[in-house]
Amino acid sequence: MRHFRYCFLALLCINTILSFSQRPSFVSDSLDNYIAKGLKDWQVPGLAIVIVKDGKIIVSKGYGVKDIGSKQPVDEKTLFFIASNSKLFTGTALAQLEYRKTISLNDKVTKYFPDYQLYDKTSTELVTIKDMLCHRIGTKTFQGDFTFWNSNLASREIMMRMRYLKPVGLFRQDYGYCNSCFLTAGEVIPEVTGKSWAQYVTDSVLTPLEMTTSYASSNDAGTKANIATPYTTSYTNKLAKVPYDKWDNLGPAASILSNVSDLSHWLLFQLDSGQYNGKRVMPWSVLQKTRDINIITGSRKSTVFPIHFRGYGLGVYAADYNGRQIYWHTGGAAGMVSNVCFVPEERLGIAILTNNDNQNFFEMLRYQVLDAYLGVPYVNRSLQQLPGFKRDMQEQLSTIADWRTKVKGMTPPLGIAAYAGAYNNQLYGDMIIEVKDNKLFARFAAHPDLTATLSYMDTGEWLTEYNNIEYGIYQSKFSIRDGKVQSVDIKVNDFVEYDPYTFIKK
Repeated sequence: MRHFRYCFLALLCINTILSFSQRPSFVSDSLDNYIAKGLKDWQVPGLAIVIVKDGKIIVSKGYGVKDIGSKQPVDEKTLFFIASNSKLFTGTALAQLEYRKTISLNDKVTKYFPDYQLYDKTSTELVTIKDMLCHRIGTKTFQGDFTFWNSNLASREIMMRMRYLKPVGLFRQDYGYCNSCFLTAGEVIPEVTGKSWAQYVTDSVLTPLEMTTSYASSNDAGTKANIATPYTTSYTNKLAKVPYDKWDNLGPAASILSNVSDLSHWLLFQLDSGQYNGKRVMPWSVLQKTRDINIITGSRKSTVFPIHFRGYGLGVYAADYNGRQIYWHTGGAAGMVSNVCFVPEERLGIAILTNNDNQNFFEMLRYQVLDAYLGVPYVNRSLQQLPGFKRDMQEQLSTIADWRTKVKGMTPPLGIAAYAGAYNNQLYGDMIIEVKDNKLFARFAAHPDLTATLSYMDTGEWLTEYNNIEYGIYQSKFSIRDGKVQSVDIKVNDFVEYDPYTFIKK
């Protein structure tokens, strides 16, 4: 009898330890207050989070509001753009097709698109599906995205314009995050299956995982009943509603809409070697293929987080974190940022969705949860990062305020009419500049809903303000030679693309 009692007590202790390991004190006692403060500190209207551990959903809930006007609360079914978290769905679909011997990830892109070209002939001849899925064609991060992001270009036209992306790095050596690469890889799917990328992902991933309230198409996002409203505080430090992205022409890179309820299924699938609800959805080797590192993205120890090495697989990053192997990706859409993370050794998964794109709380919350489960000494990650964010925000506001003081109604050197006309950039296409109310007014052929107002500054530059704040507030400079306007450099938000575009006056 005494032996039984000891066994019972031992089992009770083990169960208590296991229960604790599933729900550390930060998650059980502090999570709600931490998130409530984070939403206030970072001006995030709403957030949804799911945590899965050891095959169980530990947390799945919403915080804050999906719309600051209606005050409707976020819940676990509230839809958000998951943006680039769509990429692993694309990588998984293509790895599945390789497993079925429908394709090889080492197939040349020109096998499926004979007229496809990159900037140089050698890269064109060598580039494979795998190269596209791991961002190693040598272009700069986000290169071309001003042209492609929310544009009216068809998917195949985007692919054709990739020939104008001049690399800044070396093919298969230098990493540069490339959305149009993922589009190109995803467009192989209809070539070999007869189904669109969206339909194939729905049939092969979303439906088997019972992700019944997720969508692979997002152009009609605004019509969904329970969807968060997108906001930003960029350039104003005040919450401003922004338009929903229309990304179906870049679908394989970014267009999935989902919620934390459905993403729990995706995480459980990832953490159970390709099974969901005890049923085999995909072979384990398919998931392994997506996680194999194909290019190194970093090998220097982080000064902030317990991370040393980072790499990229097929739509997912891989790294160490306090001695465990973690996989994750972030997603950034207009007005929404998200992350999805899983730690197979701990059978731990996290997804966080938010509706303000100008904040880093969504990432600090992920690190805070990782710290709690992986034994990292507690540091308030949100408060650790907030001062730097506020400092950068204030610098941005001060710079813009200084620019505005330089708009004094002065006459530009050539007279304002000389700057009007038709302009062209080889990659982007056409831009028209007209004169209105003693200012210049720019219209963009690939973005019919986008305009910019250019006001002359006493520095000889022009203050450029877009009708969609997501594109930013910047200075533009015209090049003048022999008394004639030659070109103008146009800059947009780094969130879209880092480098300015030079438009040549026709």
